[in-house]
Parts: sequence; C-alpha cells; structure tokens
Amino acid sequence: MWYDKLEEKKVWKYFQEISEIPRESGNEEGVRQYLISWAKKRNIDVQTDKIGNVIMFKEGAKGKDSICLQGHMDMVCVKREGSKHDFTKDPIEIVLDGNYIRAKDTSLGADNGVAVAFALALLEEDDPERPSLEALFTVCEESKLLGANNVEADKIKSRKLINIDSEEEGIIYIGCAGGLQINAEKKVKYKDVEKDSVHLKLSISGLLGGHSGGEIHKERANANKLLARIMHRFPIYSLTDIQGGTRSNVIPSSAYATFVVNQEDVQTIKIIVDNISKDIQNEYKVQDPGIKITLEELPDVPKQAIKNKISVSFIEAIYLAPYGVQAMSQSVKGVVETSNNIAIIKLEDDKFKLLSSTRSLVESAKEETALRVGAAFEILGFKVIYNDSYPSWAPNPNSQLTKKVVAEYKKYSGKAPVVTCIHAGLECGIINSLVPGMDSVSIGPNLFDVHSVNEHIEYDSAVRTMGFLRHLIKAL
Repeated sequence: MWYDKLEEKKVWKYFQEISEIPRESGNEEGVRQYLISWAKKRNIDVQTDKIGNVIMFKEGAKGKDSICLQGHMDMVCVKREGSKHDFTKDPIEIVLDGNYIRAKDTSLGADNGVAVAFALALLEEDDPERPSLEALFTVCEESKLLGANNVEADKIKSRKLINIDSEEEGIIYIGCAGGLQINAEKKVKYKDVEKDSVHLKLSISGLLGGHSGGEIHKERANANKLLARIMHRFPIYSLTDIQGGTRSNVIPSSAYATFVVNQEDVQTIKIIVDNISKDIQNEYKVQDPGIKITLEELPDVPKQAIKNKISVSFIEAIYLAPYGVQAMSQSVKGVVETSNNIAIIKLEDDKFKLLSSTRSLVESAKEETALRVGAAFEILGFKVIYNDSYPSWAPNPNSQLTKKVVAEYKKYSGKAPVVTCIHAGLECGIINSLVPGMDSVSIGPNLFDVHSVNEHIEYDSAVRTMGFLRHLIKAL
C-alpha cells in the first residue's frame, strides 16, 4: 500500500479506508457506519445524534478536563473534465507524489478526511497521562453546515475543542466569517427559432477554482462571471441552456452557455470572444494561467429558445452582481472581511436559477453585500430568497485554551504561531453557540487547492501536525 513506509502510518491507513467510502455531503451513511464499527471494535463509547453526527469518547486520566477533537466526515466531490469517476460508488484513488498526497482526477477529501484520520489514530493510542478524548464528526459541513447547526449539547462532554479543519500549518484560528446564501430564480418563456439561426456554445474551462472562503483572496477567476462578461457584449441572442458551478463554497472552474443567434451576427460574436479572451487571459496570467475560452457551432438548431429579453436579464444580473473580495478587515490585519461568490448558475425546470454565497466577519457587512447581490437580480425581475445564514465566530485572543495552545506550539516547534481569523466558515462558532462554555481553536496541516481536482496535502506538514496534536493533548 502507498502508505506502508510513511511516518504516522495509522493516520494514512485510516485516511485510505475512509477514502474508499463515498462521503459526499448528504451521503455519509457509509462512513458513519464505518466510524461506529471502528469504535465498537475498540470498546470506545460511540453514539450518534438525530442529524447523524458521530460522537466518540475514551476515558483518560482522572482529574483532567476532556478534550474534543472535531472535524467533518463529508467532502466536496469534484472531478476533472472527462473523468468517469462515480462519487456514489467509486473510491478516491490516492496518489503519493513526492512530499504531497493527491487524488487521481478528483478532489482528495483531505478536507476534512485528515481530521477523521488524525482523531482515530489518537483515540487508538494508549497513554495513561492523557486526558479523556472525545471526537465529534459532523455531517454536511460542506452543505449548509447542517451537522454543526444540529449538534445536541447534552451529548458533548468536553468544554475544550480542537477543530482540525484549517489548511495552514503554524496558524491558530480563533475566529471565522459568518455566511449567507442568496437564491434567485425566474421562469423562462420560449419562442420559435428562425430558420436562418445558428446554434453556438460558449465554454469557459481550465480555471483553478478552489475554496470560496479560504482562497477567495487569491483573486482567481470565476467561470460564471467570465461567461457573463463575454456575453454581455453580444448582439441579440436567445439562450437554450446555461450551466456553471457545483457548490456554494466552490469558486466555479467551468461554465457554458448554448444559444441561438442570427447568421449575420456569428462573425461579430467570434471577434468579441477572440478579443475578450485575450484580455482575460492576460489579466489572469499570474493567478489563473490555465483559462480556456472556446466558441463552437453546434450541429443541431433547436426549434425553440428562451426569449431574448429573459436570456439577457440573466446574463446581465450575473454581470452586475459583485464577486470576490469586497473588503479587507481593519481589525485583523491581512484577513478578508467580506466577500461574495457567484457559485452556481443553471437552467433547470424551465427556470433560470442562481446560488450565491456571501461571507463576512461583520454581520452588517454580510447582509449588505447579500442585498447588493439580490438587488442585481430583483431589478431584472427575479424572485430572490436569502437563507442558510450562520454566525461569525468572534475571536477571543484572551481565552485560556488559545493561550495554552500558543505556548505549547512554541515549545513543540520552536516557533511562534500566527493567531488570526479565517474567512472560510468553520464549525467552531456554531458549536460554541450551542454548547455552553465551549472554548475552541482551529488548526490543521498544509492543504492546497481544496474543493478542486488539484487538492493536495503536504505529507511532512501532516506528520508535524499530528505530532503537535499528540503533544498538545498530553499538555492539556
């Protein structure tokens, strides 16, 4: 097996085992049963709550406060264009690539499978000096933070929580952004297509994408926004289909639109696409160098297409809606305060639909940005709904847990950690709000390009992080 000669072999063994089980958000039953069976075989107390979260507890040295290790069992499932991987049944194929661990043609699921693997390996170890260890594995973190929002406080014994869902070694997170989703939709109307019409397809691909919280500051392109940017300049067109994006927390890496135009406008559209493609590729040559924009003529010309005014309204709304970093924090240096991700656009059930995700450390800024997104659609006749709001995690640098973790990290590594907030949503804030007296920090190894087919984890960093966790638990 690929991990046989690696340090922390048990971590990688468990990571391999959970990678063989489908665990896309909402489909965690297989990995839940694996965790329950794993605990029972080792006589570790295990229970589930109503939503399906798994809680394990292993007694440790008396007189010491128990520590909760926390992560989520689900993952974001994306695959490379052309891949036949089926996330409902196929295992993730793990590849050891020098000092990095990645997957073949799919996302890896180190976000947050590594937390599960770390916790299982630590729970299996016997050390009479350790405090009691609790593990909380939540469901649907990648989909509306459903598991965290439904944690049952009476089932959680610990009041110190170490979340292992961060992506940069040496950084201790003590706060995170809150979030709010915007859903917009509009019923479409069709018209007959004229005989001399041409059916075209505009495709955007090759973008890096990534996590819409943790990587929004990298200013990568958004395929949905690029599609609208180009089509905004087109002469009269009528859409036949449009699709872009996969998840609310993923920066879209591909999108396409099919549409009919008059024969005499084809050459103009080709020139527009060619000129703007060069501009876009030049603008993003550093942060997103693989952008590919193609225009092709389709062999079939449909009998009907969506009316021009309705088609244009969707494109214009996408074009107008804000994307990316909207403000940097003035209280936490170098941290994004507010952002928005135009996450999903599609034609479905004879409706144009959009899902957009706003994040902010400041509640009022979160609401204001979401309202701006909504306004771009409302002004063009779309029905807009705001939902799935979750609170920000307000930082408390004076917490006893934070001070202890910082001190022990210095002892273990010889370096001072960075103590800061993260723009991505973490479950800590929600769990803290539900479990009275809970104190939390979030740490993790170096992960790269999560929520994308390029996701990978740095092996050495994971080994160091596991070593620190072992040290920290004993010290606590």
